[in-house]
Amino acid sequence: MTHKAKAEGVGQKHPCSAVSRRQFLILGGASVAVLATYGTGAGAQQLVSSSYVRTVVGKVSDLVPGEATTFLYPNDDVENVLVMLDEEAGGGVGEGRNIVAFNTICPHMGGYMGAADFHAEHSVLGPCPLHLSTFDLTKHGMIVSGHAVESLPQIVLEIDGDDIVATGVMGLFYGYNQNPSGEA
Repeated sequence: MTHKAKAEGVGQKHPCSAVSRRQFLILGGASVAVLATYGTGAGAQQLVSSSYVRTVVGKVSDLVPGEATTFLYPNDDVENVLVMLDEEAGGGVGEGRNIVAFNTICPHMGGYMGAADFHAEHSVLGPCPLHLSTFDLTKHGMIVSGHAVESLPQIVLEIDGDDIVATGVMGLFYGYNQNPSGEA
């Protein structure tokens, strides 16, 4: 090796290069999988054991297919839409598994989308007035178009006779670092 090559570090291993890029990515992915499976202590335990107040948010007999209605859950600060779609939906309840509920705040930058922004012909909510994000309510509120990179938080529902009962939330409401549970 020439003196110039030694001076430039050519042919020498960098002290931090003990792990290849491939090994780093594999180890990083494995670490994420372990943390996702087992959590990180008290925060993970709270996530697993978080409890939402069971709340009646509507009646099956009152729903009109293709029309969205609003309700507040899990507290009086969080507005959501409840809708009976014309097709089966992920997380849907009822005979046709087509009754779903979602938060009305866009997860991108907090734009408000209400019942009037529901479009039955495509089963979508939006577009968000800020950056035109639109969400597919048949696929757990997945982004269809726009700037959002997260799905809309979906309200977990159950049917109890004619009552539609909200029992929890899948996803994080915009503006919160932890969803409210509705408990005092």
